Amino acid sequence: MGRLLAFVYGVVSYVVFFVTFLYAIGFVGNFVVPKSIDSGEPAPFAQALLINALLLGIFAIQHSVMARPGFKRWWTQFVPKPVERSTYVLLASLALILVFWQWRPMVDVLWNVENSVARYALWALFFLGWVIVLIGTSLINHFDLFGLRQVYLYQQGKEYTELGFRTPFLYKLVRHPIMLGFIIAFWATPYMTVGHLVFATATTAFILIAIQLEERDIVSVHGTEYEEYRKQVSALLPIPKRSKA
Repeated sequence: MGRLLAFVYGVVSYVVFFVTFLYAIGFVGNFVVPKSIDSGEPAPFAQALLINALLLGIFAIQHSVMARPGFKRWWTQFVPKPVERSTYVLLASLALILVFWQWRPMVDVLWNVENSVARYALWALFFLGWVIVLIGTSLINHFDLFGLRQVYLYQQGKEYTELGFRTPFLYKLVRHPIMLGFIIAFWATPYMTVGHLVFATATTAFILIAIQLEERDIVSVHGTEYEEYRKQVSALLPIPKRSKA
């Protein structure tokens, strides 16, 4: 693939991701976007549950399988390495767009917080979660995480270099601040429906599984350095671990 074409492809993939990310905020929060988690014509419960589970399953499988080192080694026989990350980001975005498009609302209300102070607090937590996600990606190089650094270096004729293992700011409090941000954003709502609960529960379960897979891969690369980090810092809750005697 030509350098300019690879760069354009990476930029387009990033734009698709970023628009999808912004749409996700409105989708989960039920505002601005034309199709949200609770909008649309409700389907029969069993049908809605099955379709929504399949949609989330497609995203989870794509997101997890394509992130594994073994798949990357096989995948890059067909996809040029400079655009491998961009391709992963693009396909993940398309899988999420499919969720938004085909999601079946399940609108039975589980809780509806009417106290204005509590509602504002929950909305503040909701937006805080998304802010944590963005800060978390920026701390470990946002543009590398989403493929732009790779295609930029390729376009400049420079060799890609790994960023190495670092633990800046939020990563000193929890090992996975990005995942923590998503969990906060998915659960912090003053208006919880069955559909929202299904979404939050399924994505949280996926996050917990994904953390295990990701950490296994990180340990295979960084070894004892990451093992020591894991002993000192909790995965998701910013609770200091006790030092072992």
